[in-house]
Amino acid sequence: MSTSELACTYAALILHDDGIPITADKIATVVKSAKLSVESYWPSLFAKLAEKRNLDDLILNAGSGGCAAPAAVPSHSSGAGAAAPAAAAVEEKKEEPKEESDDDMGFSLFD
Repeated sequence: MSTSELACTYAALILHDDGIPITADKIATVVKSAKLSVESYWPSLFAKLAEKRNLDDLILNAGSGGCAAPAAVPSHSSGAGAAAPAAAAVEEKKEEPKEESDDDMGFSLFD
């Protein structure tokens, strides 16, 4: 990732975190206030991305490959001296359906 992309990414995240609408001008202003310079097309590209995508979804799904299991977070009780035992996360194994061969379907190329 180039420095320009990274600067615009952080600028968009800052604007989103503050609840400010993400526009090319505002991204450029944040980048400029950080004393960085980016090519003029980067802020508009990131503004267009922010218009088409929900940044909350992008943030929450960053780095997920679609098959990652959520991490188990142990809960702590608020009682004095009480410790909640940490439960081990058990992954459920899902069996992938086996590919059916031509023989399984009742026909063959050489019948």
